[in-house]
Amino acid sequence: MANIFDQKDTQSLTTKVFKYIRDGIIDGRYHSGDILVATKLAEEFGVSRTPIREALKQLELEDLIESIPNCGVTVKGISKEDITDIFIIRYLLEGLAANLAASRIKQPELDKLLELIDLMELYTRRRDYANLAKLDTEFHEIIFIASNSRTLKHILGSLHQNAAYARQSSLMVPERAPKSFEEHKEIYAALCAHDAARAQSCMERHVQSANYLKSQGKKA
Repeated sequence: MANIFDQKDTQSLTTKVFKYIRDGIIDGRYHSGDILVATKLAEEFGVSRTPIREALKQLELEDLIESIPNCGVTVKGISKEDITDIFIIRYLLEGLAANLAASRIKQPELDKLLELIDLMELYTRRRDYANLAKLDTEFHEIIFIASNSRTLKHILGSLHQNAAYARQSSLMVPERAPKSFEEHKEIYAALCAHDAARAQSCMERHVQSANYLKSQGKKA
């Protein structure tokens, strides 16, 4: 599979490979227990082995793969326990981010949130869950940025990436997408009012409601 990367993308080959494999692990293209062979990946992607090896090192640091002596590199993936932990941490930290953002958010950021809400309404009607998940990510990222906390932005950005598949699956649960849309509107209204306590409360309810495993009645 040569030329899988956008040639206009100015990111390094290592970064492109890292993101492609990471996204593949998160969305299920690579499964837990799969063996990743650098030479085969290099041939598949049409790149040298150097960016492959560097990307695999980064993936190991993120605990998505594991290097096992005499076995090679094995995919660890995202477990149900991981997803549960992610939602617990999101519940705690995203509420804080919304609280901070309420007093720090600027009008251009509020305008962008409203634009995203309008698009969410459209894609909710169309039941376009893939685009809804992307809009959800962007909505939350704006709030991370508005919190003016580099630490929260970094941690929550990483958590959102690792929970991408779970978020889209959550939106596919019957009636979840319309409810999520209403929750986003409530968060937006609280931010517009610069009401920190209400913004935090709305965000916490939203994250709690979005827990994919709970919505499916599954135990981690």
